[in-house]
Amino acid sequence: MTLPMVVGVDGSEPSLRAVDWAADEAALRGVPLRVVYASLWERYEGTSIAEDLAEPDEQVMAEDIVDAAARRARRRRPELDVSVEVLAEEPEYALVRESRGASVLVTGTRGRSGLAEALLGSVSLIVAGHAQCPMVVVRGNHDNQARTGTHGRIVVGVGEKPAGSAAVSFAFDEARRRGVQLEAVRAWRWPAHETTDHPLMAGEPARLHEQQAVEALHAALQDAPADVESRHRTVEGHTRSVLVDASRDADLLVVGAKRRPGHYGLQLGRVAHGVLHHSACPVAIVPERA
Repeated sequence: MTLPMVVGVDGSEPSLRAVDWAADEAALRGVPLRVVYASLWERYEGTSIAEDLAEPDEQVMAEDIVDAAARRARRRRPELDVSVEVLAEEPEYALVRESRGASVLVTGTRGRSGLAEALLGSVSLIVAGHAQCPMVVVRGNHDNQARTGTHGRIVVGVGEKPAGSAAVSFAFDEARRRGVQLEAVRAWRWPAHETTDHPLMAGEPARLHEQQAVEALHAALQDAPADVESRHRTVEGHTRSVLVDASRDADLLVVGAKRRPGHYGLQLGRVAHGVLHHSACPVAIVPERA
């Protein structure tokens, strides 16, 4: 069964950029694109676009939004199989449910000004913490166009348990599809409370921590496919800041998010939370099963 690419839209410019990105990605993967609008009708705001029509105003507005998004996707990728769905429910719940039957779930940031877009909207943040498939939040531009990849590089943040990482596997697959380089990045820090009394740290107190970072990267890349160019880089600093810096010349930033069965709170670590708010490029959050 071929799982579709699902994109959540709300009529805003950020969601239009998400449609562009999702259309390109669906075409790369050879999968259908499903455009979804979800909202409780009583939460709509703004001027009605259907005052003289017999259908409820909000229903017409929703259908207009998904139809416009579908036309945009077809113009961008004429070969794409595009379907639409309007759901009268909370978007957070609807999109998490959609993630169970999607190859990738795509959303935009939420806001109608540069300042509003500086931080991620609550819907995308909640969905990122619960999605059952990889989720991409399209960031990086403040107009109504999604840029095709220009840097030729995908960055993946390597975590504490790099072996068998779903995020690393996802990043390799994306690099292969796009024919670009994959850079695996691991941040490290020398805890201030440590002393140099340890024999391995005498004279070079940071060396052990850097070496551990190097070993983690080697473990992450040990099964690297031969058809993908990859490199690794260790950087001293806070992981969130290191990855945000790396995003400035990347086409996609990939990070993992642990999913713990039976846990119903927001399952999104501090690093993933931080890069979702501040990355300069689209961010892929990939569920890592505990």
